[in-house]
Amino acid sequence: MSNNANDAESRRSAAAIAHVDGRLKAVQITKQGEAFEVLWAKSSKAPDADWAGFASECGLSIALTEQAKTDGDKTLPWRVAGFGSAGVAFYHLDLPAAKEQELAAMVRLQAETLLPLPVEQMELTWRTRPTQAGKAAVTIAAARREYLQKFVENVRGLEPAEILLDCEAIVKVWKELFVSDEKDAVIVSLAARNTQVCLAEDGRLSNAVVLDTGMEDFLKTANDLSDLSDESDFTYKAELEQTETTERFVQDIKSALESFNRIGGPIFVLSDGSSAIEGIVSCLKSAGLNAQAALPQIGKIKVQKGFGAVALYEYRVPIGLALMALKMPVEGLNLFENLYKPVGKEQKIPAWYSLKIAGAIAVAMLALFVIVSYAVDIISPNAIQKRLTTSDASTDIDLLMQRQKLIKTIALERPDLLDLLSIVNESGSIGIKLDSFHFKKGQLVSISGEAQNSDQLYKFQEALQGKTGVKGAEIQSSSLDSKSRKFKFTITFHYKNFTQKSTRT
Repeated sequence: MSNNANDAESRRSAAAIAHVDGRLKAVQITKQGEAFEVLWAKSSKAPDADWAGFASECGLSIALTEQAKTDGDKTLPWRVAGFGSAGVAFYHLDLPAAKEQELAAMVRLQAETLLPLPVEQMELTWRTRPTQAGKAAVTIAAARREYLQKFVENVRGLEPAEILLDCEAIVKVWKELFVSDEKDAVIVSLAARNTQVCLAEDGRLSNAVVLDTGMEDFLKTANDLSDLSDESDFTYKAELEQTETTERFVQDIKSALESFNRIGGPIFVLSDGSSAIEGIVSCLKSAGLNAQAALPQIGKIKVQKGFGAVALYEYRVPIGLALMALKMPVEGLNLFENLYKPVGKEQKIPAWYSLKIAGAIAVAMLALFVIVSYAVDIISPNAIQKRLTTSDASTDIDLLMQRQKLIKTIALERPDLLDLLSIVNESGSIGIKLDSFHFKKGQLVSISGEAQNSDQLYKFQEALQGKTGVKGAEIQSSSLDSKSRKFKFTITFHYKNFTQKSTRT
């Protein structure tokens, strides 16, 4: 993707493929001005269809290398693949506003306490949006690296330009085709075997969960019990099964809303207009939830003859992916940034990736840069020759050595925030969650957060105290939260010589 002025524009055409309801589904969309048009839509015949083979069946056989050679030729469809969000965990954090590198370190610190596996086995990505009171709202997406690598191998033959999350596609298609004015809401998308529940804030995905109840669970009763001879038994058992399924589904939706902190907010259930989805919406309303069906607005997009609201609903995921891909650059949570390199696109190492290694390299390079920059005139060949031919050569050499010593001394006096964050990170265990982090030269470092219990808190304090460079780690306050039943705490400590108040004469 080029970084020229055209990046602020939209692409003319995009094609997207996603695995939905046991089949690969693909669409191609074009954009003229503000109008969208679905050129074609196609589903694979076999559930185990090959991604690259199916793309060829759809007419997407132009290699991406040729697409790259055109240097941004918008007449070619920008191909994207959709990754299923069932294996992705989402987390929401409210962190103090900070510079990108500092915020990245805080995100990684918190993520290590939240992830179900060691961070070395996971891939994560994140984005922020500003909030009030100097806070940054952070959305983290994480998935097992092995799981992502297998998906990359499946789609590599397709050579997609982007791999996007299908839950982001749900939010995008809801915003563009199902509603007009709403920006903050919960979107429910029922698939055959699961349900995606997505939280949209300011029109973008903020959180998501995948429920294991799908449309087949609501509809299977009639098929499973159709061989019963007693019609009254069939009716009784069908109603019983339907009630159990519905109650479980409503409870799962409520749990999702609680995790989003969105009780009472609007809920949009994407619908094809069928009585089955209308019945589900009715059940949600009966449970006191602010739910409504959202039908695709056919007038918002131009389609081929016979491709109506039902088809728009069926292809909602690839349509959402294609709509995302039309924007330059694509705004999505990129879980594959370290695992997949599209043809013609340089791989980028994000700021939060391998902070310890990146931090050490950065410090070393910074020190080297300062020394080289400061001494370049002195140690350049011409300068050396000139100085060695003067009577003050030994004086200049001594001056150079003194300057180098001074630079090293200054470097030792510069606090390393990444090292400090790593110390706190290594001291914590799963269950420790930090809410605030305060560091200012000449003052005690102060960290606040919550622990599962008092034993965990004391172990955290002891681990901090045992770290090199840390002294006087003390629990300044701790209290049991009546609602969460977790211990809120504040710990202060000295870090090397940076927190000691200095006196100058």
